Amino acid sequence: MEIYKVDFKEEVPKYIQVANKIKFLIDKGLIKDGEKMPTIRALAKFLGVNNDTIVSTYKKLEAEGYASSKMGSGTYAKKREINKRFKKEYSDTFKKISGLKLKQYIDFAGESSSTELFPINSFKEVINEVIDRDGTDALIFQEALGFEGLRKSISRFFWQDKVAIDDIIIVSGAQQGIDIASKALLNINDNVIIEKPTYSGALSVFTFRGSNIFEIDMDNDGINIQEFENVLKKSYIKCFYTMSYFQNPTGISYSLEKKKKILKLAKEYDFYIIEDDYLSELIYSQNIQYQSFKSLDKYNRVIYIKSFSKIFLPGIRLGYLIAPKNIKDQIENSKVNTDISTSSLMQRALDLYIIKGYWREYINQLKNEYFIRYTLMEDLIKNILGDKVSFISPGGGLNFYLKINEKIKIKSDLLFKKCKNEKVLITPGVMFYKKYDDGLDFFRIGYSQTDQYKIRKGLEVIDKILK
Repeated sequence: MEIYKVDFKEEVPKYIQVANKIKFLIDKGLIKDGEKMPTIRALAKFLGVNNDTIVSTYKKLEAEGYASSKMGSGTYAKKREINKRFKKEYSDTFKKISGLKLKQYIDFAGESSSTELFPINSFKEVINEVIDRDGTDALIFQEALGFEGLRKSISRFFWQDKVAIDDIIIVSGAQQGIDIASKALLNINDNVIIEKPTYSGALSVFTFRGSNIFEIDMDNDGINIQEFENVLKKSYIKCFYTMSYFQNPTGISYSLEKKKKILKLAKEYDFYIIEDDYLSELIYSQNIQYQSFKSLDKYNRVIYIKSFSKIFLPGIRLGYLIAPKNIKDQIENSKVNTDISTSSLMQRALDLYIIKGYWREYINQLKNEYFIRYTLMEDLIKNILGDKVSFISPGGGLNFYLKINEKIKIKSDLLFKKCKNEKVLITPGVMFYKKYDDGLDFFRIGYSQTDQYKIRKGLEVIDKILK
């Protein structure tokens, strides 16, 4: 109890002074993550303040992510605020060096395709044709589920008419798709399974919904099934969020056998699979065949989400969601309540872009360019970084996920800061975990925003810092 002692100052409210002291103790590790803190009455008596002061203290700590309360049990310390503060620092970095400033850096942190590779002339041609064809309807007319023409093209060109047009909902990218699905499925304290590590945007959505989040480790061919089943047996799970191809950040793709097993478990244990089909267009290895969870789904259990923003052009903010028939109404209502409709002009332009065959042509060009960069980066990681790191070759996508050798003392959060000082941007592993410490030995680097010269130069900088 002695560590909680506060030398009070007159000018600052007492509950703030107590909260600041406890935050300091948690940050320094003197109060451990998950440790039970004193009862309101006991701490009030020890500090010589009234109970209301400690009630306000604990409420402030909870609001700032430093504590959590359990009904009838007490208040517990949380170290996760460190992760929140670092995430803010990470986010602020890109706000400060966006636009032209970003060109001064070697950007290994970018997650979308390079704008330099985007065929702007053909897209400009398509936009002009849409405006000539549809007039003001292209700018004003809105459909709640999305432009019917685009939904028809998605069904025809991507699903060979095996998915009904009415089951397709146009969304503003994968992030909105995840948010819409979570609003349709989840209430506070509902249980969710996610991959460990996972996409930070999805982690934020489920955290914001007040879900109980179960992290399951990844094997080389997808989530660890034994751990997965153990959770299912003990807790009622509402949904499982997964990235089936080139999982972000690990780059791992699911085996066909594991997909079929998870689909059977979804039927048996009555949960939904939110499938975020991330970068599956960029398959380079002949050992990886494309077959989504959705295409294998016999039980109407998969909510399929696909973003065009990552692979096409981030600024258009378009994607689509395929909803299972039994929860389609909830998902449609969730979409309408979120933003009513997605940009009509961009939907119509993308539809025409697909119909004219430009989409397939563009994807083929991307695959050719990124395969060159992928091969180069893989070779240079082995030759320049050597045994300082280890990794699994993803066989596609846009990233490599590297584990820092245990003999190297630097951790990924400090590596990020030192790289930034050298004009190189990486993504530290702490961004992809619930617990900050779990990601300290990992970092992700990508090649979508770099040319071959920058890949070599950037890896040389990382090597120098790791040494």
